[in-house]
Amino acid sequence: MKDSKDKIHGMVREKYSGIAKGNASGCTPSCCGGSPSLVNIMDLGKALDYAEKDLSLAPGEANLGLGCGNPISRAELKPGETVLDLGSGAGFDAFLAAQRVGESGKVIGVDMTHEMIEKAIVNAEKLNISNVDFRLGEIEKLPVSDSAVDVVISNCVINLSPDKSAVFKEIHRTLRPGGRIVISDILRSGEMPEEIRSNPAAYTG
Repeated sequence: MKDSKDKIHGMVREKYSGIAKGNASGCTPSCCGGSPSLVNIMDLGKALDYAEKDLSLAPGEANLGLGCGNPISRAELKPGETVLDLGSGAGFDAFLAAQRVGESGKVIGVDMTHEMIEKAIVNAEKLNISNVDFRLGEIEKLPVSDSAVDVVISNCVINLSPDKSAVFKEIHRTLRPGGRIVISDILRSGEMPEEIRSNPAAYTG
């Protein structure tokens, strides 16, 4: 089982490292088969209910068009809160959260790929956003202290984990009492053929 989990982690890491380097793209309704253009990224964001002013924040740099929803719109973030963004990628949702929690608040972004973390840090410097802390780590073993955050957000990332129970245990561990979870993700409806269920490559397909 551990070998299977490690294999899936390796494939996901390779896929998203390639996206961060600009050598691959995610597969969204607007960009399958090639790198997403800025027009497609903006159109997809509007379809996912992001405000135009939010989408103007570094499209193609922080916003890579990889999400499947808008957790920020449902999170009701307040000034001074601490937010944890699972699978923070190049930083788009983390930066939007940082704007909402203000200088008295903080956002922690966790991603498993060195390249995405490096890209997010560069983007934060370009955008002059200082209340975000990007950390390298797996969402099944979060590099975050117990009871450290008020809100956990995630945008189309938990589906990539081979151990979702561990992810939710970690979310519970890091949340303060009364904390909130806002997740946008893909869910399975109905049965899936065994050849797909047992194929690690399906996690990045």
